[in-house]
Amino acid sequence: MKLELDTVLLVLTAASWVYWVVAWWSTRSLFRTSQDVAYTFTPPVSILKPVKGLDAQAYENFASFCRQDYPQFEILFGVLDPADPAVAVIQQLQRDFPQHNIRLIVAQPLGLNRKVSILHHLVMQAQHEVLAISDSDMRVTPDYLQRVVAPLADRSVGFVNCLYRGEEPLTLTARLEALYMGATFLPSVVVAQWLMRMRLGMGATMALRRGDLQRMGGFAAISDYLADDYEVGARIGALGLRGHLSNYVVASVLGHTTFPDQWGREVRWMKCTRVSRPLEYPGLILTFSTPLALATAMAMGFSPLGQRVIVVSLLVRWLAAWFVAGYTGDRVVRHYLLWLPVRDMLTFGVWCAAAVGRRVVWRGETYEIRSDGQLQSLEVELPVTSVPR
Repeated sequence: MKLELDTVLLVLTAASWVYWVVAWWSTRSLFRTSQDVAYTFTPPVSILKPVKGLDAQAYENFASFCRQDYPQFEILFGVLDPADPAVAVIQQLQRDFPQHNIRLIVAQPLGLNRKVSILHHLVMQAQHEVLAISDSDMRVTPDYLQRVVAPLADRSVGFVNCLYRGEEPLTLTARLEALYMGATFLPSVVVAQWLMRMRLGMGATMALRRGDLQRMGGFAAISDYLADDYEVGARIGALGLRGHLSNYVVASVLGHTTFPDQWGREVRWMKCTRVSRPLEYPGLILTFSTPLALATAMAMGFSPLGQRVIVVSLLVRWLAAWFVAGYTGDRVVRHYLLWLPVRDMLTFGVWCAAAVGRRVVWRGETYEIRSDGQLQSLEVELPVTSVPR
């Protein structure tokens, strides 16, 4: 039995090495291959930003979307609470960028997923056919809109996704989160969407057409789902359209985070994966090279072979992360690379924790996940109104 366990763990560890080589190669190919898009395609765009509370450096994050080198766009911010602290920041943006159409919508919950509730009302208020949806903690450069909208010139493209990296982490937990984003999550998305052609929606950015969104039932159809980004991608894909993974990388500004916040957020993300793609969830074990190598060495009694397995796993992870970070411009990953084994052990713990239970905490609210991926319903009524400039 001991020999069988040794063999199984060694095979799994070797398979994880292959996975990270494939992840490195896929990321390299994505960033070195010229994407065949027409950057002259610049239709008017409505940028939709659902917001709750203030993320780190919120003003600069929001302002980066106001500084786009793009002919015509509007920005719609949405909140559920008119007393949300983000309201004052958004109103300051309206004063600082009077040349742009910046609107603030206060919405009522449509379903239990508050982000989707906000997006539903923002889409109703948006003026343009092309929509660019982005989470509130993202920061972009002036060429962002041009690069993420251009692939929609191809009518077979139903949505465009962006990768993201963590920036400006001010605590150890934030640095560990940035390591996960840039060295684990990002290359796994490249493997899934660019290489395996899976239709994965992501909150960092999703650019799509209003007409296609309406054909899939709009945000009202997914207002009670936890994995809303995945649902949008899957439902638009069901229309016969494909997703396009842009090689533009958005910055997620992390700032100060605490371990409980980070743990809760990552368990929620992992439960999203478990709920939306249950058959793939066990396969994530192949991404855990460091824990697998440690388990293999322990099963071998830390023999010379077991020790070599640990060394090879560490080298594979460090080298893959180093090269991936070079392609994505992720200086945080390179700077804190030696912490990657700790990060990998933490990710394994998150994976184990997310494998059980149905409860998640999101922005201070507790939800129960049903077996079909929907959240337990809750009735809250707030009026829908537009906040004046």
